[in-house]
Amino acid sequence: MEYLVSRGDSTTLNCGYGRGYSVREVIAAVEKAAGQRLEVHEGPRRAGDPPVLAAEADRIRRVLGWQPRYDDLHTIVETSLQWERNRAY
Repeated sequence: MEYLVSRGDSTTLNCGYGRGYSVREVIAAVEKAAGQRLEVHEGPRRAGDPPVLAAEADRIRRVLGWQPRYDDLHTIVETSLQWERNRAY
């Protein structure tokens, strides 16, 4: 918001680490953080799905000086799960 207020130009910026994780790695991290197994149903890759996706964040680092607070899959999953649990009623 400070960027938009001070400079006035709208832009699109990716937040990421420049590397990705497989769906299986994310599922394993969620299971570990939750302390329970998830019911997982695997299917074939959908037509058009890229084999790898990773957000490049060079531009947000350059434009805003942004750095990720957490750069570890397990920490990201644990803090996200805790946030979700805190929001549950």
